[in-house]
Amino acid sequence: MFFQHPTKHISSHYSSIPTMLCCYNTKTIPHLQMRGMVWLFVVVTLAVIMVGVEGRNVRHLEGSLEYTALNCRGHSASITDFGGVGDGKTLNTRAFQEAVNTLSQYGSDGGAQLYVPAGQWLTGSFNLTSHFTLFLHKDATILASQDISKWPVIDPLPSYGHGRDAAGGRYISLIFGTNLTDVIITGDNGTIDGQGLLWWQKFHGKKLKYTRPYLFEIMYSDTIQISNVTFLNSPSWNVHPVYSSNILCQGITILAPLQSPNTDGINPDSCSNTRIEDTYIVSGDDCVAVKSGWDEYGISYGMPTQHLIIKRLTCISPYSAAIALGSEMSGGIQDVRAEDITAINTESAVRIKTGVGRGGFVKDIYVKGMSLHTMKWVFWITGNYGSHADTHWDPNAIPIIQNINYKDIVAENVTMAARLEGISGDTFTGICISNATIGMRVKAKKVPWTCSDVEGVTSGVVPKPCDLLPDQGPENIGMCKFPQEKLDIENVELKKCSYAMP
Repeated sequence: MFFQHPTKHISSHYSSIPTMLCCYNTKTIPHLQMRGMVWLFVVVTLAVIMVGVEGRNVRHLEGSLEYTALNCRGHSASITDFGGVGDGKTLNTRAFQEAVNTLSQYGSDGGAQLYVPAGQWLTGSFNLTSHFTLFLHKDATILASQDISKWPVIDPLPSYGHGRDAAGGRYISLIFGTNLTDVIITGDNGTIDGQGLLWWQKFHGKKLKYTRPYLFEIMYSDTIQISNVTFLNSPSWNVHPVYSSNILCQGITILAPLQSPNTDGINPDSCSNTRIEDTYIVSGDDCVAVKSGWDEYGISYGMPTQHLIIKRLTCISPYSAAIALGSEMSGGIQDVRAEDITAINTESAVRIKTGVGRGGFVKDIYVKGMSLHTMKWVFWITGNYGSHADTHWDPNAIPIIQNINYKDIVAENVTMAARLEGISGDTFTGICISNATIGMRVKAKKVPWTCSDVEGVTSGVVPKPCDLLPDQGPENIGMCKFPQEKLDIENVELKKCSYAMP
């Protein structure tokens, strides 16, 4: 079985939180065996965090729903108007696509919203349109089809030049859009379920000719909102905006088994002006992974991810990072601002992943206010990351890593404070860490810091950092930077919208 939807079982009282929210048959696939006590801790912790999440953005009025969105719509329809059947068995791909195609005619007349009522709505991939809202009822689940033959194959991304799982193309995402404007996926915390077990088994068995699909991908698009929905059991990455701008991800829940392969949460990829906030992620990979293309393909495409806001992220991922920068960062990553980050049983807090052949840059990274509980590394920078797209990568393509700022951090039960590894002949510079208290676990490493080919400063950091990051004294405890001016995406205000119930 897959994860069950947690918020369906959570009341406003802790005493009613169930002790087990999922029953996953780990015997089916050895690679996904769970560690019982850790898993129970993770699930119950998530349940506590998510108390009160359901309905946080939607008001139920007699005969209608009210919610907030970037834009409201002048026209509405239900998936049932197009023959949709929510029995979990009937395939609704044609109904979804017909609904989108029909509602696209209202793009110049206030746009349109498609309502998905309570039920299990089985479907293959379908494309979105501009000036369009997909709204999910709290008891609605969009279920991804298990028939792989129903998933079209598309070309690799031009900034990757290569599939992530295999050399060829990739299966299109469950919900997909390209060259669009003003697209909204929202609801009353309804669910989009990728039913990923089949894909994970084929991936581990090396039986895939193409890269696994994502749950949601939008390309070459502008003004995008993904809010108040749950993404469940994705075959691979969950939310992937790429070559896009002005993106709001708000109030999202993402859940996948802890050892499910490459189930990254949110991956802004060659995107500008993105705001991720109030998001809860349990996954088998990085909770937020910032990307911009892979090796020579990303260098040639040359489109950075920049002006990214991450606020109030809660992450559980024992084998990956709360926030990863890279490893596909060949187009560059600049101006990332993260604050109020909670990581529980997560391998690392913020990890920079790069290596020779990547080129590009990671610079002007600002992180403050992290609360970390049980972690292998707090600070991790990897300059020897491999995993090249092919054999044509350029050994002279050296990445630039500079102006990395961390401040106001509290961590407990940590195995190693930091592992900071630059590249010989390519020192990573401008690392600043201040006001960080790291509580080491009983069986922690004897040497809490390892550093090579890095330069920087620290102040008010415990335990004592490595010599390459000299202490500047308590009078400089506030020296690490965090920008005060707001980005345009932070000033975006949502409108009050409504849907008249049929």
